[in-house]
Amino acid sequence: MNGLLLPFAVTLADAPATEALGARLAALVCAGDLLLLEGPLGAGKTTLVRGLVAALGGDAGEVCSPTFVLLETYAVRGEAIARVHHADLYRLRGRPTAPWDEVGLGDALADAAAVTAVEWPEAWQWPGAPDARTVRVSLSFAGDGRVATGDLVSG
Repeated sequence: MNGLLLPFAVTLADAPATEALGARLAALVCAGDLLLLEGPLGAGKTTLVRGLVAALGGDAGEVCSPTFVLLETYAVRGEAIARVHHADLYRLRGRPTAPWDEVGLGDALADAAAVTAVEWPEAWQWPGAPDARTVRVSLSFAGDGRVATGDLVSG
């Protein structure tokens, strides 16, 4: 798994392959980028973030699903990326308005030295920043493995 270009479609045999995809995304993202991670429960969204954080020089052992705390921040040692913000909006589905301020997403999205990864983004419109890109990654089950597709949404 070398360079990753958008759009992409890859088959992921297991969790290490999903982490490797996260590492490939780390080579693609820039500070200020937003990753929208879609897929059913257990599809590997958090596993992908674990690979992203590790490849950016962070502690992959710190990465866990922020389902109950809604937003976690991991320090990384990327060239221009100092943090990865990781949000999980599963518990906020069905809300009539986007919970940016309640969750702290407004500050995360404004952090020019970070990449923000959001699980369960389907319910809301995502604001774009002039210099930032939004990449949508969808994970789905395929037999015993997964399929991941990714595309540039804006930027």
